[in-house]
Amino acid sequence: MESILEPGSMVGVLGGGQLGAMFTGAARRMGYRVAVWDPDPDAPAHRIADHSFSTSFADPATRERFVDSVQAMTLEWENIPVELCQWLEQRRPLRPSSAVLRILQDRLTQKQFLSSCSIPVPDFAEVHSVHQLHHVIERLGLPLICKTARSGYDGKGQWLLRQPSDIAQFEQILSTPSSGGRWIAEQVVAFVRELSVLVVRSESGDTRVYPVVENRHEQGILRESVVPASISPRDAEAACQLSVRAVAELQGVGIFCVELFQAQDGRLLINEIAPRPHNSGHYTLDACTVSQFEQQVRVTCGLPLGDVRLLSPAVMVNLLGDEVTVAMSGEGSRDTFSTPGASVHLYGKRVIRPGRKMGHVTFTAPERETVVASARQFLSRVRKPPSAVPSPP
Repeated sequence: MESILEPGSMVGVLGGGQLGAMFTGAARRMGYRVAVWDPDPDAPAHRIADHSFSTSFADPATRERFVDSVQAMTLEWENIPVELCQWLEQRRPLRPSSAVLRILQDRLTQKQFLSSCSIPVPDFAEVHSVHQLHHVIERLGLPLICKTARSGYDGKGQWLLRQPSDIAQFEQILSTPSSGGRWIAEQVVAFVRELSVLVVRSESGDTRVYPVVENRHEQGILRESVVPASISPRDAEAACQLSVRAVAELQGVGIFCVELFQAQDGRLLINEIAPRPHNSGHYTLDACTVSQFEQQVRVTCGLPLGDVRLLSPAVMVNLLGDEVTVAMSGEGSRDTFSTPGASVHLYGKRVIRPGRKMGHVTFTAPERETVVASARQFLSRVRKPPSAVPSPP
């Protein structure tokens, strides 16, 4: 049986962005204290944490202070240094583990692992030189999406190759010393829809699976998530089973978001797995019995996993850049807050940048059609045209 952390204990979270802040809020509501370590002094979670560390993750004095202050740890970001996580988990429980993090924070290693487990993924290949790029193009064809093996999010660190001019520009990137050296090239999947599944898995292997979510992206940034997804019960079950299998193969403990493509031929392919709560799971705050953040607290503290029941259909809409100003000012604010079933979540970020996630609004209603219509009407009021969103570098 797992050891349960008593209320009043200190829980540590590595990373203090909006995910860390929402974890901190859930933990404090459940009676725990929270220590946040994020090098950015303006990270939102610092403002609500019991203890706050804003030094570099490479600082040895801080790691000693941090680990001495907590009884268990988790993370809100997959790019936490693995070496730090290895050191920390020798002293306190860390969920997920550094071994899982090592696999998932590198896109190429992740795809190689999933492929070795016979889990379906898009066709891919490693690219680290111009010469190798041409071999990959010959084998996989065009279009290709090239991604940095590490880091990169919301469309950053990605390059779409459709035609010779794209290839020539990407060759220049590969030839520069600052390119990072290691890229993964993936065959672009002709998909019907993008899906995601939240999987929660405890140390004992107990597992909970949230309903399948249907996602829509713009310029590589998640624009909206709709639940339940518009797929058949059979396809939903297949997506859940595939997601659970992937997390079990990883021997993952924590909460994981499995992102999938449903191809035009019906196949389900795993795109990426995030070892943390996910933007597409924010609807759980308003539409489920237990949110993804409370589940993260439960797993971290050794508590029994919670119910994942969907209480109503929901649509989560991201507020990007200065859309937050449009939605929260004057008549925009009145319209937003007067919409039936609308729940507003602002992240408290002080700097507004184009495409930056500043908050989200979740719409709930008894009928799926109603929440979809409310979300689309809201988007039409606040959104910038696609040309105003910066293209990936």
